[in-house]
Amino acid sequence: MDLNGDSSLLQGVKIVSLALNAPGPVAAARLTKLGANVTKVEPPGGDPTRNAAPGWYESLCRGQTVLRLNLKDPNERKQLDGLLANADLLLASFRPSALQRLGLDWESLHTRYPRLCFVGIIGHPHPQEERTGHDLTYQGDFGLLRPPEMPATLFVDLAGAERAVSMALALLLRVARSGVAGCSWVSLYECARDLTEPVKAGLTKAGGLLGGGYPLYGFYQANDGWIAVAALEPHFANRLLLELNLSNADRTELERIFLQRSAAAWESWAAEHDLPLVAVRQAG
Repeated sequence: MDLNGDSSLLQGVKIVSLALNAPGPVAAARLTKLGANVTKVEPPGGDPTRNAAPGWYESLCRGQTVLRLNLKDPNERKQLDGLLANADLLLASFRPSALQRLGLDWESLHTRYPRLCFVGIIGHPHPQEERTGHDLTYQGDFGLLRPPEMPATLFVDLAGAERAVSMALALLLRVARSGVAGCSWVSLYECARDLTEPVKAGLTKAGGLLGGGYPLYGFYQANDGWIAVAALEPHFANRLLLELNLSNADRTELERIFLQRSAAAWESWAAEHDLPLVAVRQAG
């Protein structure tokens, strides 16, 4: 039974999110889909994503309660305290110093709400947790960029969101088993570092097995665009070569053959033969 979309998995779990922009709201949206009751608290000016990408913002907030509170105002701060008193987990994306100024550092939280778990999304790990950064700078730090081309998506932010979800689930499981709440910091810098592991292992570096070195894993021009071929496993490789009437994976011959049809035609052909090949499309 596939439980990926089961909204009862976290039924009864109450989460308060102070996270803005991308990683935190993506994590909160995932937890919402799993059934958690999520209340998102935004500053008076709202989440910047609402103006930058309104459709995505609405999608990320779907199924949540969204409140705008000025946490420096004592009366509005009481509303947050009331939410935290009944919550199982707080998700935040502030630097530790900002949380401390608001009295939301882990020590203060744990004293007031001993069963409340905490997941904080930050840029850099200790001892540089106050250092600023964004998806672009983390990728740049680890050689994942090819200037001047911008990244196709927010790779590090989205990886950080999934890591925040996994840490939230781990903390919720522990508190359910032992009654001991915990705190975890998710560093986006460390997520970017981990994304480089395939490069460091030689798999995706230029000329590596998955970096252009294997003729049956890469891009080829069709007569109207590009296709992506990923016949990595031997049974796929053998079937592809058999169907193309080739005795070996000769790149020059593959280039010649793939130029003979459109990208869509090759994709349909691959689907008929159960082969991992698709037309390359533009996102958005």
